[in-house]
Amino acid sequence: MKILHTSDWHVGRSIRGRSRAAEHRAVLAEITQIADAQSVDLVLVAGDLFDTGAPAPESESIVFRALLDLAEIAPVVAVAGNHDNARRFAALEPLLGLGRITIGSGLRRPEEGGVIEVPGLACKVAMVPWTSQRGIVKADDLMSLDPDDHGMQYADRMRSVLAALCSSMTISTVNVVLGHLMVHGAAEAGSERQAHIFGYAVPPSAFPSTLSYVALGHLHRQQRIPHAAPAWYAGSPLQLDFGEVEDRKGVLVVDAEPGLPAKVTGVPVESGRRLAVVRGTVAQIEAAIAETDADLLKIYVEEPSRAGLASEIRSLSDRVVDVVIAASEQRRDEHESSGRLERPEEEVFAEYLASRNVQDPPVVALFRELLDRVHAT
Repeated sequence: MKILHTSDWHVGRSIRGRSRAAEHRAVLAEITQIADAQSVDLVLVAGDLFDTGAPAPESESIVFRALLDLAEIAPVVAVAGNHDNARRFAALEPLLGLGRITIGSGLRRPEEGGVIEVPGLACKVAMVPWTSQRGIVKADDLMSLDPDDHGMQYADRMRSVLAALCSSMTISTVNVVLGHLMVHGAAEAGSERQAHIFGYAVPPSAFPSTLSYVALGHLHRQQRIPHAAPAWYAGSPLQLDFGEVEDRKGVLVVDAEPGLPAKVTGVPVESGRRLAVVRGTVAQIEAAIAETDADLLKIYVEEPSRAGLASEIRSLSDRVVDVVIAASEQRRDEHESSGRLERPEEEVFAEYLASRNVQDPPVVALFRELLDRVHAT
């Protein structure tokens, strides 16, 4: 059988106030085209379909249309991620089921829906939606144990969860774990929510070695996790923020058969806009913008700050969505700024500007004018 693995759509995500709805439609349509061209038998979506637990109607339309389009090609199995609203998914499960879409909204026992057998396929999927530390580590443990012990306790209990979910799997079926969780040793892309990355993770050894494939979501960089069975993060299918400018974006196509490790092939997704970071002086930035064909740009200006500098950079191109004025790392020694009360205000203000690497004569002139008005009253 052939499986398409995708994750971390984050529909509803904007970039510095700019909507990405049209971009998400194009990306998800391309994923559907890939599923069709590859003639896949099953589609796995490993969480974070939405960017927020209270998505706008437009975002819901994009996600559910994509799921239905994919389900016309093959059955779809998805789990809730930390950005999704698990209760909303639970309420929609009966309706989505009518369209060959199975949603794992919360952890369940194998016999209560935690493991599904895909109709018409010799395949079992254990669903592991996002489970925060609050669902694993009890309040009394948080109060009585050391912080390092909390992480160990989370890992141990998640290991037990995975063992229970996989206990009925045999070599006569393709056995898959579909999970939205953090695995030790994986690399972040740089745009994930740090509160959900640090401290609570499971070791790769928590997954039984008899699995055919482990389909992961949560981290936005496509990567394999060291394990006896192929264990992969599909990554996000588009660059979600400027921490992902170097990441390859796509989906994974998995060829699997009972009793054997699956074979995994990455397929690029190219409908998303490309992001780039540009650094330098104003002149260097202007030249770099002219040369790059990236769609959206984040600019680091390595010049002293002055009034209107950020606006000047934004005026260079409508592709500039973020401007950062690089602060000077040089600071005056503490003894140089001592005795400020005994020194002229203008001298202290000049020292402050220098400490912030600001060279802006109009600002100095304005300060001098205001100072004269204060002294005249």
